[in-house]
Amino acid sequence: MQGIGQTWPWRRVAITGASSGLGAALARELASPGRTLHLSGRNAARLATTAEACRAAGASVTESAFDVTDAPAATEWVRGTAGLDLLIANAGTSAGTGGTREAPDQVARIFAVNLTGALNTIMPALEMIRAQPPGPDGIRGRIAAIASIAAFLASPGAPAYSASKSALQRWTEATDATARHDGLRLHAICPGFIRTPMTAPNEFPMPMLMEPEKAARRTLAGIARGKARVVYPWPIYAAARLMGAVPPAWLSRLPAKGAPPDPSQPPG
Repeated sequence: MQGIGQTWPWRRVAITGASSGLGAALARELASPGRTLHLSGRNAARLATTAEACRAAGASVTESAFDVTDAPAATEWVRGTAGLDLLIANAGTSAGTGGTREAPDQVARIFAVNLTGALNTIMPALEMIRAQPPGPDGIRGRIAAIASIAAFLASPGAPAYSASKSALQRWTEATDATARHDGLRLHAICPGFIRTPMTAPNEFPMPMLMEPEKAARRTLAGIARGKARVVYPWPIYAAARLMGAVPPAWLSRLPAKGAPPDPSQPPG
């Protein structure tokens, strides 16, 4: 289904992790004549598929294949846009534990992608956007960081994932509190379960599982409304906040994730 990209206000948008899942859905939703999309991802072939769909919808598209953990490449990509109204730091990864302990290299990779990788694009974008003239609404530009409802719960099934997303969510909201005085806005996006390659291995129930197209629209609607924290669906958020308040020993009763996704199909 073609998106309704023409209804969104941003003309220059950059998205990481645009080769599949939520990132690809965000790109397709935004694609429309008059909009420039700068898309990045690790899988060049799948990224090209997303880019072609966006061009078919009338958008001007650039595509760049790189890993967000490569800080110089991420900085070069951001600066190469020559100006942005919205950056969506979407690239992320997870790994199933299957009830076993997370390996050290697994933990390091998850933090490197979900936290440091996000900052590798956000920080140069902040610098660039701060130098842009403000628009009619006084905003120079916006940055959205894709965190997760898992940020509000210390999940024993995915410790590194929930911790990395929590750090990203807290940093984004705290930075927005001061950056908005300079005409910049940051938005922490905290979705529940979305049907993507990353959630496909999960063998436990995923209540209110959402299609990526619907999640993309809810993400963009929250940004457009200027919300510093965009959380959906609310029942899952309420449950996560409630479970986050229980004694830590109770967390041992929560389910573990399934097997990790095929490494040849990275989410970003």
